[in-house]
Amino acid sequence: MRDGRRDGTGGVNLLALRSHNTALVLDLLRTAGAEGISRLELAERTGLTPQAVSKITARLRAEGLAADAGRRASTGGKPRTVLRLVPEAGHAVGVHLDRDELRAVLVDLDGTVVGERSAPLDLGAGAEAVLAGVAGVVEGLWTAGGDGTGGTGGNRAAGDGTGVRVPSRPALLGVGIALPGPLDHARGVLHRVTGFPEWDGYPLRDALSERLGVPVVVDKDTNAAALGLAVDGEGGSFAYLHLGTGLGAGLVIGGSVHRGPRTGAGEFGHQVVQLDGPRCGCGDRGCIEALCLAAVARGDTDEAARVLGVGAANLVGLLDIDRVLLGGRTIEAAPEAFARGVRAVLDTRARRTGDTAVPVRVASGGGAGVAEGAAQSVLAPVFGRGDG
Repeated sequence: MRDGRRDGTGGVNLLALRSHNTALVLDLLRTAGAEGISRLELAERTGLTPQAVSKITARLRAEGLAADAGRRASTGGKPRTVLRLVPEAGHAVGVHLDRDELRAVLVDLDGTVVGERSAPLDLGAGAEAVLAGVAGVVEGLWTAGGDGTGGTGGNRAAGDGTGVRVPSRPALLGVGIALPGPLDHARGVLHRVTGFPEWDGYPLRDALSERLGVPVVVDKDTNAAALGLAVDGEGGSFAYLHLGTGLGAGLVIGGSVHRGPRTGAGEFGHQVVQLDGPRCGCGDRGCIEALCLAAVARGDTDEAARVLGVGAANLVGLLDIDRVLLGGRTIEAAPEAFARGVRAVLDTRARRTGDTAVPVRVASGGGAGVAEGAAQSVLAPVFGRGDG
């Protein structure tokens, strides 16, 4: 599986490290959808010269990434040819490693899910077992969905009958891995994952990239989900609170994921809200994660939601965010109860401070949201998002 490359720093070398201008054009082609966009519009919206746009689009057409989408009437002169992105020309895999489950999706260049798999996982089983599980799922997804036929395909370029030059086996641009933190996103190295200290210092990105033969991006599950939501149109600043086997937050500030210089931002579950409270898996006492999970374990959803709301109110007061989004398997089991409970705490805070209450709702994407966000961590740089 050697369809991608890593650069000298171990970072993602997607589509041969395309220029910023090419990424701008690709992003506009993607947002234009099936209707397409003309070269003149591309030049106007990017600020590039028509000649530069023509060179870029000619290269994209030759590589099968762009195709004609018909003609559009012009205000003067002959009708303009419009171009569209060819979504099936490339794919990315997103993998969500939870403490007890692996979930993976295969997406095309549009971010549309074209394949999905899940399997049991024991994050404490050791690196070799976990890597073998990931590799098996990725290979299975790619073999089944990469060429749309279930075959292994090849690397020859071929036409599809429409004049579009599409590889018979489109490129697998990379694999995004999302899992509980803390970790170092820039180096792809894990730290002391809560409950699994044996992962401390493990170079997950490089180990998986070597095994799979494609670029790999590693990020916290909450950051991946937040990135996916931002790419999908969640604007402004928001907090994504993820309650599953653990509790964390993904923060988007001004449209970009805020990780902090050490990927330490968003360790939401380990804010202490009860001095000398119950012991948490992180070693501290009275963490919001410990209190919330304890309430869930005894079936007290209302109390779990109230505790989650207290933590959300702390974030709102600290960051002045626009909205709070909720996700994770525990939230999915009782979405209205959690949304109502968190909203009640934030409404009470708003009345006390005289502020407008911050909206609370369950995030879109459902159970595959983290895996889809992990795939977006691969695609984002291709389209100039710079946030992967």
